[in-house]
Amino acid sequence: MALSDTSGKAGSRESAVDRTRAQITALIDELGVRPGDRLPTEAALTERLRTSRSTVREAFRQLEQSGLVVAVQGQGRFLSVSGGLRVERPVTKYESITEVLTARGYRVSSAVLSVTETGADAEVAAALEIEVGAPVIRLVRIRFGDDRPLVVSENTVPRHLLPGPIEHRDWGGSLTAALTAHGEHVQTALATVSAVDLPSDWEQQYNLAGMGPWLLVTEVGLSISGRRVLHAKDYHRGSEISFTVLRQR
Repeated sequence: MALSDTSGKAGSRESAVDRTRAQITALIDELGVRPGDRLPTEAALTERLRTSRSTVREAFRQLEQSGLVVAVQGQGRFLSVSGGLRVERPVTKYESITEVLTARGYRVSSAVLSVTETGADAEVAAALEIEVGAPVIRLVRIRFGDDRPLVVSENTVPRHLLPGPIEHRDWGGSLTAALTAHGEHVQTALATVSAVDLPSDWEQQYNLAGMGPWLLVTEVGLSISGRRVLHAKDYHRGSEISFTVLRQR
């Protein structure tokens, strides 16, 4: 399928760059490029990926900022040393829980524990930059991998972003996909990671006692426009799920 960034909309432009960046990364693997090897030129990639040169240039700029690609004046672009490394499930990559578990080979299913319309408490209001008491949807779920409980999530979104009666929506799927369907593509998240026990009432109510420790990822999802659209508290079962990070001097 041809890629295009002819739309004047910022969201479409951003999406074209994202796709092109991912395609360049995949091509590096496909071609067996090693650290220090020269990468295809902008012109070659424009023709190969069937997109615009400005989109390829912006995708390269982002890869350079991330340290995966090095540009040498007058010589071209090269794969960096860190670009030759592959980190499994990097902590810096934003993924939905569905994407995380699917990528790890799990058969994913969900149990919706509760979904309620309520008012934002102080923590959520500060995170989403809304008023305390503003209408929100609070969703609590268990995400299973091969029928084992791996992630317990508490997600909160501003009520107006997911219109319609909550009882008429399937809450078992990806919440970020639901937001995308309503024009709020979550592209970036501010996250903190800590080791905790599950809230005691959850352990008792949902028969989850004795499974700790859990890795709590608390994050705020931002859409392409910069709007704070999601507050998530995801408890990952520590014995089953880990994060990795590439450290550089």
